[in-house]
Order: sequence, then C-alpha cells, then structure tokens
Amino acid sequence: MPSNVNTRPDQQHFVAPIEETPLVAIDAVKTEGKPTNLWTDGWRDVRGRPMFWISAALIVLVVIVALFPGWFTQVPPNNDCQLANSNAGPTDGHPLGFTKQGCDIYSRIIHGTSTSLSVGLIVTFLVAFLGIVFGAFAGFYGGWLDSVLSRLGDIFFSIPYILAAVVVMSVLSQYANVWVISIAIGIFAWPATARVLRAEILRVKNADFVMASTALGVSSFRILLRHVLPNSIAPVIVITTISLASAIVAEATLSFLGVGLPSSTMSWGNDISAAQNDLRTAPQTLILPSIALSVTVLSFIMLGEVIRDALDPKARAQR
Repeated sequence: MPSNVNTRPDQQHFVAPIEETPLVAIDAVKTEGKPTNLWTDGWRDVRGRPMFWISAALIVLVVIVALFPGWFTQVPPNNDCQLANSNAGPTDGHPLGFTKQGCDIYSRIIHGTSTSLSVGLIVTFLVAFLGIVFGAFAGFYGGWLDSVLSRLGDIFFSIPYILAAVVVMSVLSQYANVWVISIAIGIFAWPATARVLRAEILRVKNADFVMASTALGVSSFRILLRHVLPNSIAPVIVITTISLASAIVAEATLSFLGVGLPSSTMSWGNDISAAQNDLRTAPQTLILPSIALSVTVLSFIMLGEVIRDALDPKARAQR
C-alpha cells in the first residue's frame, strides 16, 4: 500500500475471491435466441395488448359480414319492404325494426357493410399505391424529380379531398358507383402518405447498408425496392389503417350529402341520409346505422394506434 495513504490500524479490507466474480461475464455476448427486427419486436408488443385483439376481432367480424351477409340474415333488404311497417319497432325476425319505407333495418345494415367496406379498401389501395410511388421516388432520387413530385403533392394536399370528391361526384352523378366514388376520394387523399414516406426514406437512404449496397454496384432502383422501401414502409402501414377508416367516413359523408352512391345502393351513408328527417319520430332508423359506422371506423383507428405504438421503439420504451 502506498505510504501517502492514511489508514486506521483497525481498518479491514475485503476482496472477493476471483471464483465469485468471473471477469468473462462482463464482456459476454448473448448468442442464444432468434435474432429480432422491427417487425418481430412489433408483433411481440401488439400480441400482449388487449386493444389489438379487440380491434382485430371487430375487423374480422366486419369482413365476414361483408363477404357473407347471408350467414347473418335471410331477410331481403329491399324486396320485403311494406309501408304498413313504416318506422315500426322490433318484431319477430326483425330485431332492429323497420325504416320509413318498411324495410328491415338489420338486413340493410348487414348488406350495407360490403358497400362501405369495399369503398374503404379501394380508396386505401389507391392512396397507398400513389403515396408509395410518389413518396419513394421523390425521397430516394431527390433533385428535380423531388421538386416536381413534391410540388405536385402540395397542389393536391391544398385541396380538401372531401370538397374535391363532392365536385367530382356532382359532375359524374350519372356514373355514380363504388368505383367512381372510390377514385374521387382516393385521387385527392394520397399526399399525406407520400409526405410521410418521403420523410422516412430521406432518413433511411443515408444508412450504412445503403452505402454498402451502392459500393457493391447494386443499381439504385434495386436498392430502393430491396433495402430502402422495406425499411421505410412501417409508417405507411400505420397511416393506411387510419386512411381506410377515413375513406369509409368519406363515403358516408358524400352519400349523406346526396352526391355519393345512388339511393338504390345499400350503404350506411344512404341509410343515415334517408333517416335524418325521422330523427325525432323514429330515431332508431338513424342511430343504428350510425353505430355500425362508428364501430367499424373506431376498430380501424384502434388498430392503427396499436400498430403505430408497436412499430415505434420510443413508444415501446415509455410503456
């Protein structure tokens, strides 16, 4: 011991045996278990959250109802309408009562599911396709292409897509159907997805694995498809689930305003629009389709929120 260190005569020093503190454990690297990535960590997170299973169960139920409405009702939604049952309450075989035209409310809700969900899916596919194409090329290649695509996106972003869809559907009212209303909504709703993807690609394209691929002589387009885009797509998946819910609401809004689908087409928006004048005398004709619409939209929003938190490492660390 150095002489300049002051110690008391009765002071004792204890040193643990080397066998009890193996030095190899300090720098040991864990090699057991499967390697993880963003998607694996995200799945481990969502499967332990009740909100994920509740929203997923509701979405699966809505999809099954849309695909197989005959499993849930045998009553024709339009062919069995009798004015004698106008705005009547529930009876045997008609658990939710009747509309003003004497049609079964439950049957119309079940058969209207496919229309509303079809519009949501078509709009979501169109928004995702346009958003990915414009956002990927603008963010990865940059330069004049980024300037042109970004300014084009700003033009569409400055136009409220509901207002634009109202104008388009007013002009094309004689051709109104599921495809026309979906295109009218989706063609103006993609800029938000493109902006999110562009920002994510600007971050990912400077990563080391991208520089390594470039050094190996891989073409730029292949790098974009195989490396940059798969590592940037997570925010797009989140915004896609939310945009599907927004598309369903947009279709109901246009139908409620009278510029959506024809009145003969079964959809929740048409039923809500037809029932607005009977809110005081027969509120069930408006409230029940509204509940179906709200539950469906809420399910997709909940799923989007769960996926967003699961794919965000910072959000996972805070819980």
